[in-house]
Amino acid sequence: MAVGKEIKTQIASIGSTRKITSAMEMVAASKMRKAQDRMRSSRPYALGIKGVIQHVAKANPEYNHLYMQEREVKRVGFIVVSSDRGLCGGLNVNVFKKAVIAMKEFHEQKVEIDICALGNKAITFFKNYGGNVIAAKGHLGDSPELADLIGSVKVMLNAFEEGKIDKIFIVSNEFVNTMTQQPVVEQVLPARADDNGNEQLNRSWDYLYEPDAKELLEALFIRYIESVVYQAVIENIACEQAARMLAMKNATDNAGDLIDELKMVYNKARQAAITQEISEIVSGAAAV
Repeated sequence: MAVGKEIKTQIASIGSTRKITSAMEMVAASKMRKAQDRMRSSRPYALGIKGVIQHVAKANPEYNHLYMQEREVKRVGFIVVSSDRGLCGGLNVNVFKKAVIAMKEFHEQKVEIDICALGNKAITFFKNYGGNVIAAKGHLGDSPELADLIGSVKVMLNAFEEGKIDKIFIVSNEFVNTMTQQPVVEQVLPARADDNGNEQLNRSWDYLYEPDAKELLEALFIRYIESVVYQAVIENIACEQAARMLAMKNATDNAGDLIDELKMVYNKARQAAITQEISEIVSGAAAV
């Protein structure tokens, strides 16, 4: 029964794969909970400082910070955030598609593009796809430190301060829920007020700065940049673990379905072999 042996070998092989994917699903679920805790604990601060920056941009401050100045766009920078590892469904593909579409719009306007890649998958993608990668940081891990990220981003900030880059965007996955991860493109610099129906931003704002506007805004914008980059990275990690958990669950379920189908094929082949043997015995007995 050579066919039966081959099927049994396939069943055993798929069973081993199912054990691996099931274990990876449980590991991803555990890591996802930790990543979600980090994301949720830092999100209020990120939203709060973003709101302050939007208020400042909406107001007429006595000191016009460099990070708030609009200028003619000749070159833009994209900070693209990805995972370090694969096996997480279409998470990275979706964020790369979003980035490429946004870049294409600037290419059509004859605007040059610089790229800062965060994550091994982003580094590999733009190495193969092409693009002027001026900074990169891989091996972010499951709980990256801000100090590990800001060095690569500082290259792009320096270019903005020197007038070499006129706008900076960040492209990453936003964690909506366990089932949904949404790729987003957000303008980081120059900072602007995103009204979008926000009644508070539609009001007139004025501020009293202590000790002075320049010193306060310098410190505020540093915290703002750090917050935007760090929040994007840890949200992307939470998205990665959620996507990997779902991908491994689907792989485990598919392996189980395939095993059931192969078992049915094996039983049919075994039944056919037994029937054939009985027929041969009966035919032999009848001949005698």
